[in-house]
Amino acid sequence: MAWVRRILPFLSVAILIGLVYDGWVFYSRWSDTRQAEQARVEKEAQDARRTLDRMGGSELKIGSLSVDPAVVARGQRANLCYSVLNAKSVRMAPSAGDVYPALSHCLQVSPRKTTEYKLTATDDSGHTVTQSVRVEVRP
Repeated sequence: MAWVRRILPFLSVAILIGLVYDGWVFYSRWSDTRQAEQARVEKEAQDARRTLDRMGGSELKIGSLSVDPAVVARGQRANLCYSVLNAKSVRMAPSAGDVYPALSHCLQVSPRKTTEYKLTATDDSGHTVTQSVRVEVRP
């Protein structure tokens, strides 16, 4: 029993050192994981901002309005395609079918005479943008 009393202080110090070491290992792993998670979240936010900027940001915009082919014979069809960004509503004049806010949407049109199609997009604040395209009809 006397030997236990002599060893006890050293054993207590060794156990204390082991506990401090284990605590340091767990804390450093937790800290590294937390920093990695914060870096991942920041990178995702940056990627999302870049994607939003590439798509036109938060501003109302007509990305494109086109017709193919631009010249048709009477009775033939043409594809009228458009894309709008950040629009609440869209309308086409003259009416060419169902239109709605979309990054890409196409309609088939078959005008009887040369026609200019006008796309108007409106955002939540009431701002509007307009763009036109012409389909020429030949007899």
